[in-house]
Amino acid sequence: MPKFQLTRNAFGRLVFRDQHGAVQEGVVPIRGFPITNPNQGIALVDCHGHELIWIECLAVLPGDYRNLIEEELSSREFMPEIKRLCKVSSFTTPSTWQVETDRGEVLFVLKGEEDVRRLTPSSFMITDSFGIHFLIRDRLLLDRNSRKLLDHFL
Repeated sequence: MPKFQLTRNAFGRLVFRDQHGAVQEGVVPIRGFPITNPNQGIALVDCHGHELIWIECLAVLPGDYRNLIEEELSSREFMPEIKRLCKVSSFTTPSTWQVETDRGEVLFVLKGEEDVRRLTPSSFMITDSFGIHFLIRDRLLLDRNSRKLLDHFL
């Protein structure tokens, strides 16, 4: 059993109570490794950014605490995952990309090649002209045509 309590107040903000009874409102969960290992290493921080507790693994928490943390994270995080590159208008930038994501089909403009950043040997983050981040979790899982289009920008 964790040595803390986690609830939501009437305003929907997370409330943290430590083992000594000290209460912090407006607690924010932050992933330590959001791309490579999203369910490992979660910090709960206060409104000033000070870490209150480090959670090694979400799976070890009771279901209600895990649900509160996952709800809070999903309300703050927005990073569609690219599943397929359908079309790229040009191999020079700026170019318009038509992609399928885990949230549907999207059309966006890539301003420059520097907006395609390698995170790991096979994962990439692509930032569109509005600053929205798109994730390619593993380029090797993309279809052949998608890999070929992506290779032009690497």
